[in-house]
Amino acid sequence: MKPTGWRELLPTFAVVTVVAYLITRISYGVLPPLPLFAGITLLLLAIIETILGYSLKARIEQRPGTQPVQPLVAARAVALAKASAVAGALMAGVWAGLLGYLLPRYGQLAAAADDTPAAVLGLVCALALVAAALWLQHCCRAPTDSDDPDREHQGR
Repeated sequence: MKPTGWRELLPTFAVVTVVAYLITRISYGVLPPLPLFAGITLLLLAIIETILGYSLKARIEQRPGTQPVQPLVAARAVALAKASAVAGALMAGVWAGLLGYLLPRYGQLAAAADDTPAAVLGLVCALALVAAALWLQHCCRAPTDSDDPDREHQGR
């Protein structure tokens, strides 16, 4: 399984941004007002994944006072990280598309001015989830032993 990188997430983000902008452009008049903290759940997930990443990293590196990580636990954490990175990119695209519609109309429509802070917060929270997911994925990598030349070449 190959690690997810930000370059793989950019096309998803770009396509969803365009689609979300177009949908918002067509249907903004019938949408209800956005709650300010609509995207905060993504931030909570990002915090949890960041904490999990630090914990797993310490256990994988076998720091004193930690227990070794079972391979299945690490695999599940990587699966969570990969899924969260994609979900964060999708949601960031939704919030960015919404912002693409709202920002030019900020001074013209009262509803756009009211919804903009929620969209900005949602975008920030979605990007935080992407960053936390990539961090968690990074933390789950097995340490390499530089004294063992065979181990360095196994991944090639």
